[in-house]
Amino acid sequence: MMRFRSALSFLAVVAGLPCSSSASAAPAARPNVLLILADDLGWSDIACYGAPDIRTPELDRLASQGVRFTQFYANGTECTPSRTALLTGRYQQRVGGLECAIGIGGVGRYDDAMRLAEAGELGLPASETTIAEMVRDAGYATAMSGKWHLGYADKFSPNRHGFQHALYAEGGGMDYFHHVEDPPSLTHVLRLDEKPLMRPGEYFTELAASDAIDWITTHNTRAPDQPWFVYLPFTTPHSPYQAPDEEFPEPLPPDSKRWKQGQSPPDVYATMIESMDREIGRILDTLEQLGLSENTLVIFTNDNGGTKSQRPNPFRDIKGTSFEGGIRVPAIIRWPGRLQPGTEYPHPAALFDLTVSIARIAGVPLVADGRPRFDGVDILASVAAGEAPPERSLFWRGRRADRTWRAARDGAMKYVTYQEGTSLQEWLFDVEKDPGESHDLLGNQKYADTATSLKQQLEAWEQDVRAPR
Repeated sequence: MMRFRSALSFLAVVAGLPCSSSASAAPAARPNVLLILADDLGWSDIACYGAPDIRTPELDRLASQGVRFTQFYANGTECTPSRTALLTGRYQQRVGGLECAIGIGGVGRYDDAMRLAEAGELGLPASETTIAEMVRDAGYATAMSGKWHLGYADKFSPNRHGFQHALYAEGGGMDYFHHVEDPPSLTHVLRLDEKPLMRPGEYFTELAASDAIDWITTHNTRAPDQPWFVYLPFTTPHSPYQAPDEEFPEPLPPDSKRWKQGQSPPDVYATMIESMDREIGRILDTLEQLGLSENTLVIFTNDNGGTKSQRPNPFRDIKGTSFEGGIRVPAIIRWPGRLQPGTEYPHPAALFDLTVSIARIAGVPLVADGRPRFDGVDILASVAAGEAPPERSLFWRGRRADRTWRAARDGAMKYVTYQEGTSLQEWLFDVEKDPGESHDLLGNQKYADTATSLKQQLEAWEQDVRAPR
């Protein structure tokens, strides 16, 4: 049950003040921000979301100290689109070419992406403004460690998007020990500030966490008064499926089933997630040791629904679709003194809402000349007030080859379509009453007006987000 906070507490959060009844309370320093992203994590793949056989004590602890979201969404059905929305605070469709995961080496997987790839332009252009750029310009130090997957060429790198330090995997899947990409490429794709980084034998989940810890520790020594933003997008539990104790002398062979999404041995899959949980615990312990916990906003979430390797959950289908199983994801946020610990937030929210909240908290104007408007909303202000976010509809579109998934949600009602060539399938669900999307209401005359409205909203949205390139 959500425990609502007082209006005074809400105003304190919006203003960046400690929650106190004292009128003379001094403004708190702008918080550090640690944004952690898992990769292909299923809804029920951590204990506090129902995993029966995966031990995640650190994430469970984080949830007990913060807010656990129960209707949180990725903006995309796959990783590249969701990461685009998260970093820009806008629908990924506005960028162009990024509605599908970028293929190995920069391959486009649908018509617009193919066209951009042929022109050498498939990636997140430097002309797009990311949250890292916004907070850097507001005085924050910035760093990332983990998976990028927003373009292979240096002109798309994290360093061109506001990250002053970046250790990253260029693409989607990477051998956890040898840091080469999926077959048939097996190309080395680990980079440090755009340069190849050779760290053979280091398990990438641990390597990314250690890099973040080292950067935070060093920054705290050199500039203890400067707030920081750290983006930590793990590749866990994305394929290839490798546990931290499974290092081999050579990369996984191209014919290994471990490269195949959805074909992980259950025990290996669980061990990978438990390893990520331990690394998150190391980072949280570091914040505590450095005296940074009380003034650090910690966010944990995921980029899309799970694969067939995930643990059973109540939702329909998997990653790559716009059913709930493809887009609903775990999300946990801890902000001591600002957000009520041990609470649940039961209202719909999405990745690009986090962007807006981080911007506001960091002192970035939410409306600025020369910068495109955000599509997300300041979700943390609503969470702090114990209120639903402002009324709005949410939209999804994911494309691959000649297949397109779409969805629109307004209130409890959700309209879903799947198109392959000229063949179109449609569904209508009440996802509040039927989160498993097992009862199609499209043919029910009672909901005819609702279906028409959602179709019209979706069509209008598609026109609004048409990309300029």
